[in-house]
Amino acid sequence: MKTLAVVLATFLVVIQAQLWFGKGGLGRGVQLRAQLQSQLEANEQIRARNAQLQAELRDLREGLEMVEEKARMELGMVKPDEIYVQIQH
Repeated sequence: MKTLAVVLATFLVVIQAQLWFGKGGLGRGVQLRAQLQSQLEANEQIRARNAQLQAELRDLREGLEMVEEKARMELGMVKPDEIYVQIQH
């Protein structure tokens, strides 16, 4: 019975040692959590940059449309393949 207890205690110590110091142990878990946190921060920075670029793109698109509309209304701009017809009320 004592040898069985010693064998079980030895297995328990080996399993605990692997848990604490092994390849998938707690140290590795802490390291992975740190990597995850830094990656999440990098992702957030990239999301902010993407949002900024999308806003700039939207402004450019709307800006060009606004410039074209203003040129058509105030200056009578006509594209090469269009026919200009003006209707007066």
